[in-house]
Amino acid sequence: MDTLLNVVDVEATCWDGQPPAGAVNEIIEIGLTVVDLAARERVAKHRILVRPRRSRVSEFCKELTGLTQTEVDTGVEFEEACRELAAEHRADSRPWASWGDYDRNQFQRQCQATGTRYPFSGRHTNAKLRFTEARGLKRRPGMAQALDIAGLPLDGRHHSGADDAWNIAALILDLAATGDWPEGRTA
Repeated sequence: MDTLLNVVDVEATCWDGQPPAGAVNEIIEIGLTVVDLAARERVAKHRILVRPRRSRVSEFCKELTGLTQTEVDTGVEFEEACRELAAEHRADSRPWASWGDYDRNQFQRQCQATGTRYPFSGRHTNAKLRFTEARGLKRRPGMAQALDIAGLPLDGRHHSGADDAWNIAALILDLAATGDWPEGRTA
């Protein structure tokens, strides 16, 4: 049995307020951490930069994510990023998780808008919901707040897809250690 889990976090173009006319939220970074649930460890960290087609990186987005338009211009097209997720990271067959449903919904919207094949399997777990339930919290915390609650450090830059995926993976491993992660009960 494959005990590997892909943990995904995306960053997308964003604005302080409404987007400019004709612009839409587009994925500009895909962070992916591979977790081996049986070994209870993060085994790989990946980053895919994606070149937006219908929007540009705003000053607000640059401050939030640290990404610049020049940097994302070096990325791959969204369709190529989705092919890479399936081919190199087995996204179409491996279970995956994200913090909340934003990432899953953003992929679904962007795949539909661009006519791109959805790259992920149907085995998605909302890690934010799982964490909230396991901790008996009334409100669903953001990732940084969840790290505080769990007593875990924030590694890297918050709102970097690669770093956030790495941190979400730490939260998942914390849940797996207490038997509160669905696929984590194998060990």
